[in-house]
Amino acid sequence: MAIIIAGERSGVGKTTATLALLAALKARSPSNKVQSFKVGPDYIDPMFHSYITGLPCRNLDPVLTSEDYVRSCFAKHSRNAAYSLIEGVMGLFDGATGKDDTASTAHIARLLNVPVVLILNCASTSRSVAAIAHGYRTFDPRIQIAGVVLNRVGSDRHLELLTQALEPLNIPVLGVLPRQDNISIPDRHLGLIPTAEMSDLVGIIERLEHLGKNCFDWEKLLPLMGISPPQPLSHGERGVTLTPPLPQERLGDEGLRIAIAHDRAFSFYYADNLDVFREMGAELVPWSPISDHQLPENIQGLYFGGGFPEVFANELSENKTARESVHKAIISGIPTYAECGGLMYLCDRIVNFEDQSFPMVNILPTTAKMGKRLILGYRKAIALEDSPLVQKGELIWGHEFHRSSLTENSDRPLYSLQGYVSHLPYPYEGWQNYQVHASYTHLHFGAQTHLLERFLKKCHNQ
Repeated sequence: MAIIIAGERSGVGKTTATLALLAALKARSPSNKVQSFKVGPDYIDPMFHSYITGLPCRNLDPVLTSEDYVRSCFAKHSRNAAYSLIEGVMGLFDGATGKDDTASTAHIARLLNVPVVLILNCASTSRSVAAIAHGYRTFDPRIQIAGVVLNRVGSDRHLELLTQALEPLNIPVLGVLPRQDNISIPDRHLGLIPTAEMSDLVGIIERLEHLGKNCFDWEKLLPLMGISPPQPLSHGERGVTLTPPLPQERLGDEGLRIAIAHDRAFSFYYADNLDVFREMGAELVPWSPISDHQLPENIQGLYFGGGFPEVFANELSENKTARESVHKAIISGIPTYAECGGLMYLCDRIVNFEDQSFPMVNILPTTAKMGKRLILGYRKAIALEDSPLVQKGELIWGHEFHRSSLTENSDRPLYSLQGYVSHLPYPYEGWQNYQVHASYTHLHFGAQTHLLERFLKKCHNQ
């Protein structure tokens, strides 16, 4: 059973509605498996999904992976679920380009043949909501809009006007969310504050559960969640099978252990990436650069994901023994993969938004300095150097999302970058020092398992 929650634009309450539905579904049948998915490369929204469902949320991104991988990932993880719910990204038709729906919520809805529930922001409008709903329903006839959820409804009279306007369209109203201030998930410079940092998370989820139980028409909603088989791939679409690429060999049978930084500073990891590590036989050993004084014992590789090292720069800097432990391991030759926040941690220092400077691991002779400009988007990365993950000349797909920049770039950069369709020039990016692959570019290994195989072979042979 599955539906996809879409917005008519960003900021209309997609995440609130999704979390309310997940919480209510889980409360209705605590023993039932509720599987969530998130369209696009986001890390933080899936943390909230997983907190509610108790299961890893899966990202569905046809640029970072492929159309075929999206279909197989969805089929694999929804197969045994009582309910599956997909949260969309931005507006329904917003994606990687203005020319088509690539990487949009609509793209995923088409690929998976899943009905769309459209969230409408009804604040400051009444009859005009019908024009918005009509436009979205008719813009692309391949998309099945099963109904709408009216969000930020101000009063009974406001609701009456809205339903009168929508009645001639015969679009089911599947939920009505009142304008309210008691459910507010705090955010900062990269989106929502992660679950691990929220002191009132239990209370917020309880209020979302109440909203979900009382503000949706479950008699109409539940029958819509019957899943249909995915449609066949059209000629020319990328990929031909419905099975994700599997590792060619297991490399961890002799006890390959990879230390993975996982705490409040480093929490941006795709669930599928962690699965691929394990499927290849590697043991991921969590540790905290904030609170642990040394790396775990008997490790053959280091993995630093993204996160918010700038927020916890003082704690990271004060843990001098951990920084020295990482520095010593890297200069001894241990293979290391660091992306975005992980790259920042390996720099000489981090300068935060308050212009305070904090010493870091000092493997990369540069400073990561926070700024106002948000750098984001899909990247086609062409490797300029060999690294523990890539070979010179290789083309891979990734994603950038950060507000920091480096004061000095490598004299032997790792990547030449291009946007998804834009021909605007991008600066060279990334570092390959010692056995380190450090880059702002986030990678998804699901359809690029050869990158991780290469990394683990380095770890196995070091």
